[in-house]
Amino acid sequence: MKKLNSEELLSKYGIKVLHSQEVNRLAMMIFDETCKILYPLTPREREYLRAAALLHDIGYFVSAEKHNKHTLKMIQDEGIEGFDSRELKIIGCICRYHRGSLPDKTKHEIYKDLEKKERKMVKRLGGILKLADGLVRGDKHQIKNIKLEYDAVDNIVKFILYPLEGGLPDINCALRKRDLFELGFKCQSVIVFSHE
Repeated sequence: MKKLNSEELLSKYGIKVLHSQEVNRLAMMIFDETCKILYPLTPREREYLRAAALLHDIGYFVSAEKHNKHTLKMIQDEGIEGFDSRELKIIGCICRYHRGSLPDKTKHEIYKDLEKKERKMVKRLGGILKLADGLVRGDKHQIKNIKLEYDAVDNIVKFILYPLEGGLPDINCALRKRDLFELGFKCQSVIVFSHE
């Protein structure tokens, strides 16, 4: 049976398509800014993040409860065109950690089976996804752009949000979901608005 690509899988399950597309848009902005300002990531890692951002909520098809864990299983069971079984574990784990507990190699089987560098990748890409997901309320398009600044002396990453006209987005969820980004990149972070 032919594997579907990320867009086809998203369409097949039809779970919050607009939300997933907006999370993907913001995740790509954060990824690109992270590469410029903080840490160089690879084009293949960008593909992993893109697939995870689009598919992070397909587990809702099974159940809203623990949908992140259902997403991990569905990605492994369905497969994604262009990714091998090892890469599916990485993408699935990135999705798994977009909410809920942080990665734990002593308790989480699939994560534990990854190599050390792959676990580090999951923390970094999962951190970007988790933060992007926290910035999107429902399927609303509220952020025009995101820029990053890095203070190397204090080891703080500043996320500068450029909101669309008409109000400021609610960032309370994003503030709670910074933990994995900070763990993955070993930094502290702040989120601010630009009024330019």
